Amino acid sequence: MKEKPEIAASEGRIAKILARAGICSRREAEALITQGRVSVDGEILLSPAVNVSASQDIRVDGQPIPQAEMPRMWRYHKPRGVVTTNKDPQGRPTVFEALPKTLPRVMSVGRLDFNSEGLLLLTNDGELARRLELPATALTRRYRVRVFGRPDPGALERLMRGVTVEGQHYGPIKAELEREQGDNSWLSVALREGKNREVRKVLLHLGMQVNRLIRVSYGPFQLGDLKIGAVDEIATIKVMEQLGVFQDKTGWAKATPPKKRGVKKK
Repeated sequence: MKEKPEIAASEGRIAKILARAGICSRREAEALITQGRVSVDGEILLSPAVNVSASQDIRVDGQPIPQAEMPRMWRYHKPRGVVTTNKDPQGRPTVFEALPKTLPRVMSVGRLDFNSEGLLLLTNDGELARRLELPATALTRRYRVRVFGRPDPGALERLMRGVTVEGQHYGPIKAELEREQGDNSWLSVALREGKNREVRKVLLHLGMQVNRLIRVSYGPFQLGDLKIGAVDEIATIKVMEQLGVFQDKTGWAKATPPKKRGVKKK
């Protein structure tokens, strides 16, 4: 019998099961559990260190969790002026309020701040979101950034060695001048960590004030010509490739592709 891919697993830590069901991220699931909002077979959980099966009666706030679906992912062209959160304490409009009502419950892969725009990945699977966000995954994020003035080439070169800003260290960042436009300059910026407001903080540290920031790619996924505010689903095969699952003649196979056999010498 063919081994099922890891993504199809229906047993494991409770936080992972909740994330797979699209309830929330694994970290948010752990918070729900410690708040006493999750029960299994009628008993309130007190710790996230519990293994469960999706066949058990798992509930959040008294409501049964939905059955985990095949991971799906979408590209969204986030406009400026919306926050990447489900609810904003300041009452600002959110990404999730702006999304089409036809989408299932989704979460974002990372964030873009209020004044940033461009590619934001969305998924129905918390485990997939976590995998794509992890620093160990090392997916390159690329941006087009407009700054006031003309940047010092030496300052841009220093970014490749990494910088420390107010005690926070940022790894190597590749920044190149694209063109000058009036009193502004456009930069092409690529990084792998994606820490909170990383591009803005690092460039400001080097004396460059960002006045526009557009994310154009996240790993292999491109913004392309997707219009502002538009949503486009990504092909399943692309999603599964990011999970380390491949497709053979019999369907979705195990998480590591078979080794290529060499030709025996006579």
